[in-house]
Amino acid sequence: MNILLISFLACLVVALPSASAQKVKWCVKSQHELKKCQHLATKSPELECHLKSSVTECMTSIKTGDADAITVDAEHVYQAGLINYGLRPIIAENNKAVCSYAVALVKRDTDFSINDLKGKTSCHSCYQSPGGWTMPIGRLVAQNKIPWEGIDDMPLEKAVSQFFSSSCIPGISKAVYPNLCQACQGDCSCSDSEKYHGDGGAFQCLKSGHGQVAFMCYDEIPPSERQDYQLLCMDGSRKSIEEYGDCYLLKEPRHAVISRKDADSEQIYKVLKQIPDSDLFSSAAFGGKDLMFSDSPTELIELPKSMESFLYLREDYYEAMRALRAGNPPAPPQDGKIQWCTISHAEQLKCDSLQIPRMECQRALSVEECIKQIMRKEADALAVDGGQVHIGGECGLVPVMVEQSDQQSCNEGGEASSYYVVAVVRKGSGVTWKNLQRRKSCHTGLNRNAGWKVPESAICGKNPDCTLYNFFSKGCAPGADLQSNMCELCKGSEKAVGDDSKCKASSEERYYGYDGAFRCLAEKTGEVAFIKHNIVGDYTDGKGPAWAKDLKSEDFELICPELPETTVKHTDFGRCNLAKVPAHAVITREDARKDVVKVLKEAQANTDFQDKLFKSEGERNLLFSDSTKCLQEITQPFKEFLTQKYIDMIEKTYMTGQGKPDLVKACTM
Repeated sequence: MNILLISFLACLVVALPSASAQKVKWCVKSQHELKKCQHLATKSPELECHLKSSVTECMTSIKTGDADAITVDAEHVYQAGLINYGLRPIIAENNKAVCSYAVALVKRDTDFSINDLKGKTSCHSCYQSPGGWTMPIGRLVAQNKIPWEGIDDMPLEKAVSQFFSSSCIPGISKAVYPNLCQACQGDCSCSDSEKYHGDGGAFQCLKSGHGQVAFMCYDEIPPSERQDYQLLCMDGSRKSIEEYGDCYLLKEPRHAVISRKDADSEQIYKVLKQIPDSDLFSSAAFGGKDLMFSDSPTELIELPKSMESFLYLREDYYEAMRALRAGNPPAPPQDGKIQWCTISHAEQLKCDSLQIPRMECQRALSVEECIKQIMRKEADALAVDGGQVHIGGECGLVPVMVEQSDQQSCNEGGEASSYYVVAVVRKGSGVTWKNLQRRKSCHTGLNRNAGWKVPESAICGKNPDCTLYNFFSKGCAPGADLQSNMCELCKGSEKAVGDDSKCKASSEERYYGYDGAFRCLAEKTGEVAFIKHNIVGDYTDGKGPAWAKDLKSEDFELICPELPETTVKHTDFGRCNLAKVPAHAVITREDARKDVVKVLKEAQANTDFQDKLFKSEGERNLLFSDSTKCLQEITQPFKEFLTQKYIDMIEKTYMTGQGKPDLVKACTM
């Protein structure tokens, strides 16, 4: 009997979840918040409360792992994302921001613009408030409207005092900056002791004539008086109050929960969702307001894993916060230099060896990271396939040059190059389109054109329960979750020890890209490869690299939906393919377009670079496809370049279980 009891208890101990593994350590910064947090912990037992003295101390605690999460305003989301913390927003409050739109309000009968503010008198809701200080001053410094070289030059407040002739900025030090309190009608505090404090006070300051411009939140402009006022727009124009959506300084992003980049954000979200909204978004019972969360949100929204502070805050707000700390942005370089983004050691070596004038090379971990770097102006360009052109376009990037594989089109012009996506099998394998399910698959990469988007569209269509993950038994799709079946067949770099490159979306993974997917099939690791139509011909009959020297083109065939029960020759791609899609293209930011095009045009016109630019040593398709004969300039918007038919095909794949790529979610929220 005792033995049975001991066995039962032992099983019970094993079955119980580990308390330490489940806990979410929430950082609170006051006794009132601690009291609320302890109450919430009674609703969700995995919640644990940790008291610190400030938001910055909480951020340090999260960085070191002593805490896991805290809700912060947009300014602290920016601070948390800096290198000394390295945190990211993981959950957003779905509510109206504290200051949805910060505006510059003026009387209708005046005639100056945002470019004429120097020497004017100004009214501000409060020092350090979003609508009265951080957003308007940050934006004006970021746009070089207020000159300030940074803290080494002088305090920002001094620069503002030298810019405006007089001001009312309640809450600023009257003793140190008397002219910033000169327009006030009280003690210049952000309290009832100052007549012009808050948004209402800033409006009254303007209305009474003590200031010529009021920096405040749009919502607080009295509706009954709006016809007498106008807004100053950043482009130098003026608009009516009703046109605020096209004429504001900045929008304040919503408050967000921040955590470490490697934190289990799903667990944090799950713990919070166990708590009723009536408890989560209510603070009155604990002696405060907006404790842990705002008192007004309707819900919490889990953010994509690709989300980071720059994507969450958007460029204008992010640059304004940077300007508040560092001063005016540096003038753009006049030398026309560009930074090319590479995604592997082999690409970096080729890029460096080209030594193209005014082109420098830098490394990122993946195409997705390159896209983020280009958005942040840390890099300028790279060549990607159509699926990635679409992702870049959704994130605001533009295609500027397209690969052309036909020499005659290079010489005479002509339509942009395109290629067929094909499904290749080994001859005699018995694999057809009809019996493809549960086979082993080889893909160029997750969310790549030929390797993922097109076959997903062809196989799954609009079936919401179908994904390539559950259609195939296992596969290699570099960039997929390492724990998933789509990384099972990947090889990595096959180092003896310390190989962390398995399933990475770069050439460090043996089966990455067109050549990698074909190699996966040729080595009989997989049973079908989704690749570009010319790959079989380019890699067989003695034309490929060392690993392919014995491959014969006649040993490979094509399968397709139109011929479900049979196979055709690999040269018959015109009638047996999954789709015809745009060629790879170079993507960049609109502001870098001119320099990127100029550098690449000069490089391919120079005989010193022509042979090297589209040739890869050791590996294939480094920087550009090896079949490229030239790059041709694109002037259409990304949607016209891709065509609506192709975009519809891509977006059809979003309806399956995988949904949108994570970066597209982050860019389009």
